[in-house]
Amino acid sequence: MRKTKEVTFGSEAGRDAGKVYVLTEMSAARSEKWAVRALLALGAAGFKFPPDIDAPGMAAMALVGINSLLSIDYYLAEPLLDEMMACVKIRPSEKAELRDLIEDDIEEVSTRVRLRKAVWDLHVDFSSAAALLTSLSAVATTSQGSSIIPMSPA
Repeated sequence: MRKTKEVTFGSEAGRDAGKVYVLTEMSAARSEKWAVRALLALGAAGFKFPPDIDAPGMAAMALVGINSLLSIDYYLAEPLLDEMMACVKIRPSEKAELRDLIEDDIEEVSTRVRLRKAVWDLHVDFSSAAALLTSLSAVATTSQGSSIIPMSPA
């Protein structure tokens, strides 16, 4: 089952104070494609990956961090950013059904930035990423102690 998270901002959110946004994790297939496109765009931009970046998909994105996306050309980043916001729905009032966002649902740029960060966190939960990397490392080592899959260049 996909993770969801409800986000409500306080008075610091200005015109978006009190609005309820619900974030839903992308499917595994969609998040893998998103991460591969982001990693390829980072590579094309000359981003220097950490040497232990052999992790797949979103686990790799957890290692490079959200700020790494700042090195991507905007025209490559724009669809990735749009897909992040597609994970966000709004509940316009307490009794209303969730619905897709329309442009006027978010009135502050800072709210968009904070929602993107919350979507990022939902997908690259660092405790889950660390567990995945630990599992990959364990699977990669046979009982003889030799590595099946190199986890780092060393």
